[in-house]
Amino acid sequence: MPPLPDDPRLALMLLSSIVEPGDAELDELLGEVGPVEAVGRIWAGEVPERLHRITGAAVACTPDPRRRAESLVSATEECGARVLVPGDPDWPEQLRDLMLVCDVDEPHLRPPRCLWVRGTGGLADSCRRSVAVVGARAASEYGLHLADDLAADLAEAGWTIVSGGACGIDRAAHLGSLARGGPTVAVLASGVERPYPRANCAMFEVVLQRGLLISEWPPGSSPMRHRFLTRNRVIAALAAGTVVVEAGVRSGAGNTARHTAELGRVLMFTPGPVTSSRSVGVHQLARGPWEARLVTRAEEVIEDVTGIGGPMAPPLPKPRRAFDRLTETESRLVEALPRGYVVEDDRLAAAAGVPVATAVETLERLALDGWVEALEGRWRLARGPAR
Repeated sequence: MPPLPDDPRLALMLLSSIVEPGDAELDELLGEVGPVEAVGRIWAGEVPERLHRITGAAVACTPDPRRRAESLVSATEECGARVLVPGDPDWPEQLRDLMLVCDVDEPHLRPPRCLWVRGTGGLADSCRRSVAVVGARAASEYGLHLADDLAADLAEAGWTIVSGGACGIDRAAHLGSLARGGPTVAVLASGVERPYPRANCAMFEVVLQRGLLISEWPPGSSPMRHRFLTRNRVIAALAAGTVVVEAGVRSGAGNTARHTAELGRVLMFTPGPVTSSRSVGVHQLARGPWEARLVTRAEEVIEDVTGIGGPMAPPLPKPRRAFDRLTETESRLVEALPRGYVVEDDRLAAAAGVPVATAVETLERLALDGWVEALEGRWRLARGPAR
């Protein structure tokens, strides 16, 4: 038997380098014998056929598992990362909720077995009041503006923004939070030492100064298509709710939305033009079975994620016009005056449904305020702006 790592944390790091996250069969083995013994059984080939099949190549290429574990430690330290495992004070306990949604049809939804973390602040504290904002990579200017504003206002209200670090809506959400000095968490589908996509490298550098980059894959891991879908369950589980801003018919954001609903988190969406292919996915959420909530501003998001007893979104202020200050009688007389025409007292009073004497008295007051003008015993709308 080759030398094995004797530290459970090192064993979990080693296992995460050879078995994809969320694997039910590995998790069941870990629950039975613990991380160190699980490594020993895998290297001895004493595991179920499927697990032996998916780990066989890695075992064959790694005659010394302890040395491989130590190299993972070195790579982690070199990039300034740390590793969290369940039970650590900084481990987000809400990730355990993933156990409630994994089943035989989707066994890959199990909670993470460890997380690589780079950046500033604690992960558990950062995600205690957090909202996920996700959406299309090929976003419209409307979607980018909306995601930026929404994230900025949530950050100003003390909420952490969680997203996937991708181009488009994810990027706008991270930047919106950072612009208001708020924390943000980017959940990656690659190693934390080379976050993907490279086009967002400048943004990731700022995230490291004010927030966190996290990944279930060790340093050196490349982004793969299935890993983006795998990490979406973590985005959904970390946050109190998810806002989907623009999404096509088939999108990763839709995948995150499904996980959000199945976890019992609050699922929200922002509406878009019905003619836009980028908004088809979010509009489908409104017609779906998950009771997705339409939101247009941060106050509504906070109201939904805090639930009963939380702050209610204040009503939108009604636009104030000069006309709104008029009394009912004044507004009737002004509306009864056809633009560009002059009208006698009695005809105007009849059209407005008020006594002639009241009409004359009111019209004289309206003339002083610049609403109407007298012209040889008749009245017309004033040509200049009313006071």
